[in-house]
Amino acid sequence: MQIIAGIYRGRKIRSSSSHAIRPCSSRVKKSIFDTLASRIDFEGASVLDLFAGFGSLGFEALSRGAARVSFVDQHIDSLKALKATATQLGVQECVKIVNADVSAFLGRAKGPFDLLFCDPPYSWPDYNPLLEQIFGGTLLAEEGLLLIEHTTQVDFTSSPYYSFHKDYGMTRVTFFMQ
Repeated sequence: MQIIAGIYRGRKIRSSSSHAIRPCSSRVKKSIFDTLASRIDFEGASVLDLFAGFGSLGFEALSRGAARVSFVDQHIDSLKALKATATQLGVQECVKIVNADVSAFLGRAKGPFDLLFCDPPYSWPDYNPLLEQIFGGTLLAEEGLLLIEHTTQVDFTSSPYYSFHKDYGMTRVTFFMQ
């Protein structure tokens, strides 16, 4: 796994052999950032990466100019990999790594964030409360974007915040706007 563009292009993102963590595929990540390129100015952006895993999406945003990225995960292998990558890139001052359950974190989180990545396990049962927590407060900046990576079996088209989605085989990325 590596960063595909920006100042850290080609640099490796630390990972582990744990099968409990499903990283975003390179093809999906490239498409996400190609789509975002025309919708957001990464320069100086504040990013939140929920269910961060190894931080592929957050570190990519940082490489493209984001000012700060907060990573939230509770898996020990994820936390170790996130810290190792931040140290390897020398970006510890731009990165906040939070060891927490995402739902609990959202109950106390302070925003606003310009861009929010959310990549829960595909078996995640609580999408509606997750959306309520994100859009019910001040977590997402005005005109901020939320992206959720999930299985194609989940449909968000009836959400008032739904913007559009893209499918990649069994994977769907849904874009939401405040």
